[in-house]
Amino acid sequence: MSDKGKLYICPTPIGNLEDITLRALRILKEADLIACEDTRVTQKLLNHYDIKTKLISYHKFSEKQKSRHLIELLNENKDIALVSDAGTPLISDPGKELIKLAYENNIRVIPLPGANSVITALSAIYTRQLPFVFTGFLPKTAKEKEQLFLKFQDINIVAFESPNRLVKTLEETLEILGNRNFIVARELTKIYEEIKQDSVENLISYYSKNPPKGEIVLIIEAETQEKTIDKQKLEEKIRILDKAGYGIKEISKIVSLLYGDPKKEIYRLAVEMLKKH
Repeated sequence: MSDKGKLYICPTPIGNLEDITLRALRILKEADLIACEDTRVTQKLLNHYDIKTKLISYHKFSEKQKSRHLIELLNENKDIALVSDAGTPLISDPGKELIKLAYENNIRVIPLPGANSVITALSAIYTRQLPFVFTGFLPKTAKEKEQLFLKFQDINIVAFESPNRLVKTLEETLEILGNRNFIVARELTKIYEEIKQDSVENLISYYSKNPPKGEIVLIIEAETQEKTIDKQKLEEKIRILDKAGYGIKEISKIVSLLYGDPKKEIYRLAVEMLKKH
């Protein structure tokens, strides 16, 4: 019999308090300690299910310091349940330092299945391709977004985004990737749950008129439709517009609107072509 405690990775509901497994409730009741991001948030869940287990705050600002303390307790044969404010721990939440130390100290790590907003969002929509990459929260600058989007442009991209930045992100996506199909899954499992699957242009129009609130999962579908306009025809159109006196920015905008190719790609092609003349 091991003389060390066990570290449970315990998912909690992402909104609806009913979305928790019987096993997770048992672990939360039987654990010696629950490590959580915000004790006020987790306490609401514990009160709902009449769970009296002691809480300890464990968030990104205290992760390194608290991890060492929790490892000491685990080495003293204390069982600890790690939870985040919502969903599965370590998915864009603190905990990696604790997991690392647990393995280094030969402490058993036991993951529990449960609620996860990424999988919940993916299960509710139709995509043309199964492969996807989860990127966590999107970067804030357009340049960083462009690097990320272009790196994964051939598979579905799943990410978190702030409601305050949603419209700006949609606009930047349109610039970088063109008018892709886009899914906005908002407030999943909650009263005002909303899942919209549409073109980026239509979503920009909708959310500009209806500013979003709450937690958001984004899914950017991979481009699967065959291009009807090849590079040779794009170059031909660029030359025609250039001879007509249009500037490169105007050319890239017009050609992008005509054929649906990302404006930045058209711009690069136009610069490469016209600088040769």
